[in-house]
Amino acid sequence: MQYLFQSPRLGFRNWKTEDLKELFSLCSDSEVMEFFPKPLSEDETKSFIIRMQNEYEAFGFCYFAVDKLDTQELIGFIGISHKDFQADFTPCIDIGWRLKKSTWNQGYATEGAKACLDYAFDMLHLTHIYAIAPAVNVKSEAVMKKIGMSKVKNFIHPQLTHDERLGECVLYEIKTN
Repeated sequence: MQYLFQSPRLGFRNWKTEDLKELFSLCSDSEVMEFFPKPLSEDETKSFIIRMQNEYEAFGFCYFAVDKLDTQELIGFIGISHKDFQADFTPCIDIGWRLKKSTWNQGYATEGAKACLDYAFDMLHLTHIYAIAPAVNVKSEAVMKKIGMSKVKNFIHPQLTHDERLGECVLYEIKTN
């Protein structure tokens, strides 16, 4: 397998059509999608893959497909993506992750996010990355802290104003030196 870049245990690549079944399994899992409005349908998952492929072609980055190097198993995504919803900090580049339950609490999100920041800053020469998560998602917020990000503020996400549980989000940032 050819990877765009690697961390000690993970390989990062663009999406393939064949990833649909595995990603749909992940995105339709209610526990994995706890901090999203709803699990994704197969069509929504397919649209996500196409959107990421297009973003990679246009910009050289996306929420990358992530494989465990020792097994070549797709475990989810970690990467950066454009965000352009209406807010005082958008448009911006966001770092995010979504991984299979079987890989939780093993440091993959932190390891992968650090590798993505290195890629963003060293290879793409980006200078400023944000991270966004619902305030109730303390595990994602912990990863943000572990990768050296600083909290900017809490805000009401304009796409989640109708959702009392998920609407309040945290915003973190990291800049190159």
